[in-house]
Amino acid sequence: MRSSHAAATDSLHGLALGDAFGERWFPLMRGPAEARAQIRARTTPAEPVWHWTDDTAMALGVLRALRADGEIRPERLARVFADTYRADPARGYGYGMHQLLPRLAGDPAAWQAGAAELFGGQGSLGNGAAMRVAPLGAWFAGEPERVVAQAELSARVTHHHPEGVAGAVAVAVAAACAAGPPDPGERAPAFLRQVARRTPPSAVRDRLYRAAELSGDVPPWRAADLLGNGQRIRADDTVPFALWSAARHLDSLVDALWTTAEGLGDVDTTCAITGGVVAARTGLAGVPAEWLARREPLPAWVDAVSRD
Repeated sequence: MRSSHAAATDSLHGLALGDAFGERWFPLMRGPAEARAQIRARTTPAEPVWHWTDDTAMALGVLRALRADGEIRPERLARVFADTYRADPARGYGYGMHQLLPRLAGDPAAWQAGAAELFGGQGSLGNGAAMRVAPLGAWFAGEPERVVAQAELSARVTHHHPEGVAGAVAVAVAAACAAGPPDPGERAPAFLRQVARRTPPSAVRDRLYRAAELSGDVPPWRAADLLGNGQRIRADDTVPFALWSAARHLDSLVDALWTTAEGLGDVDTTCAITGGVVAARTGLAGVPAEWLARREPLPAWVDAVSRD
């Protein structure tokens, strides 16, 4: 059985693949019918290089912080996020991060006040903490209470609002469950309920329970209509559909990504979440070599450590 650290690395690779794959569909969003037709036909995006976005850049920061300390230490994570942003701020960061991360570059210890002051003092309820956290869930697989506590801590460095935190917890729990020993009788509704039970009271949790109740023959586009596809950039509008897709395809990263892409919306982020969760179980098994060749490489340090 893989170590949890190897599962975290696999999760990051799947997250980056989902991010880069999903990003390819944005140019077709003006014609959603055409985009969905190509997705249903499984027409591989034609771009020679699939670049990843801030989803992967911040997930790299989470894994770097975990490797440095074995746990999340907020000031370290704030510094890593700020340094990553400063090195390449054009990865598609959202409004809140453009406000917060330059401040943290000068004073990483200001993470708590800085995150709390965003959006008029409400903090961010966006999907940014959720999109990056799957490797953390895989890292702490087998320690359910620690998964929740560490996911909350990682989220609060940038996302003070309870919904932003709940989204991160849900994704981390899902990745931890995926990385654990497979349950031969596992079904998507049971998986989603298990995640929901460990998610703090929130709209995210409510929609996870709703996702668990969807009929097994609901098509992805309809599930996205019912659960949200990330178009509103909120955690509760993003995480439930991404985890619904993951839960339906826990043994096939490729199938999971095509299913998620059909929901359109904030498709790089939904695919990043789905990819990070499923790859915590599968790694990159079954992914076409063409996809792996096109995906922008990750930094060499990601795979430089020994994998148990």
